[in-house]
Amino acid sequence: MKQTVIMMFLCMTMTFFAEDPQSILRKTDANILYDSITFTGELEVQSNGRKTVKTFNAYGKGNKNSFNVFTNPEDQGTKYLKKDGNLYVYQPDLEEIVPIVGHMLKQSMMGSDMSYEDMINNDSLDLQYTATLTGEELLNNKNCFLLELTARNKSVSYQKRKVWVDKETYFPVKMEMYAVSGKRLKEMNILKLEKYGSRYFWSVREIKDLLRKNSITTIKFSNIELDIDIPDSIFTMSNLSK
Repeated sequence: MKQTVIMMFLCMTMTFFAEDPQSILRKTDANILYDSITFTGELEVQSNGRKTVKTFNAYGKGNKNSFNVFTNPEDQGTKYLKKDGNLYVYQPDLEEIVPIVGHMLKQSMMGSDMSYEDMINNDSLDLQYTATLTGEELLNNKNCFLLELTARNKSVSYQKRKVWVDKETYFPVKMEMYAVSGKRLKEMNILKLEKYGSRYFWSVREIKDLLRKNSITTIKFSNIELDIDIPDSIFTMSNLSK
């Protein structure tokens, strides 16, 4: 009887101190979301034994506005503008601005494993998904919460996700994205994490589109500045075409 009471007390204590999965997701958001960001980027795509490298400068403000300018010789002057959640591309050889809408958002961005949707999605996971804590796992020597996320509505790009959240930093070190059917579509892994003030942010990650064979994309950020003042004039159609 005494042992039964002790076990009941331990179970109640563990339940009491168990962290709420939605709270974990909010702490994750506090790391991955930003008021503003600037960085220099490198996009390395390895596909069927061939490697291509693209470089760009990027600016972002909130979850509605971003501006990327490619600087590698093959794509120099190609620009992407996300304005109020809408995406546009300027290609210097055509000298025209093209909106990226509808099914085009699902297409590969610059031949990478990222879609245009992936590129522009900077929304809160907490607002997009309902989280369930399914357990804990040791991943790359890090103790992680394992969350399963279910989309709150059908407009979300990926209806289900699995997320490995580092228990120490509350950063998502691995993420798998799924279709409604349960088919695994993409996988993302953080390869390098750095601390900026009181928060963590990634500087190297890799993405695999599992519907493409023998393909992997590595993204590297350098010269990262977070939560700084960026003029609104950066995120304009006139800046896109000049």
